[in-house]
Amino acid sequence: MLVRDAMSTVVLTIGPTHTLRQAAQLMSARRVGAAVVLDPDTCGLGILTERDILNAVGAGLSPDTETAQRHTTTDVVFAGPRWTLEEAAAAMVHGGFRHLIVQDGGIPAGVVSVRDIARCWAEHGTAGVRIPGRTLTPAGSVPDPTIDRV
Repeated sequence: MLVRDAMSTVVLTIGPTHTLRQAAQLMSARRVGAAVVLDPDTCGLGILTERDILNAVGAGLSPDTETAQRHTTTDVVFAGPRWTLEEAAAAMVHGGFRHLIVQDGGIPAGVVSVRDIARCWAEHGTAGVRIPGRTLTPAGSVPDPTIDRV
């Protein structure tokens, strides 16, 4: 399966001056876990996730005064719509993140999350899916005892 089959085409775009509370409210209303942060002044593109907001609030920062700009990840890994789900999952594992912005022709076309990938694999099976260091087995099958479990 491909990223385009799993991604959400609802791309929430916010500006760098949105407060964390505003971003959280928009994410909640649209039932998404990430927002693309677009800075029209610099043409910069980044991602703000629910984890970024949680970490800021957990550190005692005010969601009413903290802005998206201060908590946006700008060193973004972009996926292509024709990436396999295995490639997207491997990129997430390698980078330690749960969302990828999907670009098509340099334009954000969607966002794919760990949840999206898990949903696709649950609905369509995982037979033959290989991620470096892991093997996924179909539900109800016997796990491979030679694989280390984390």
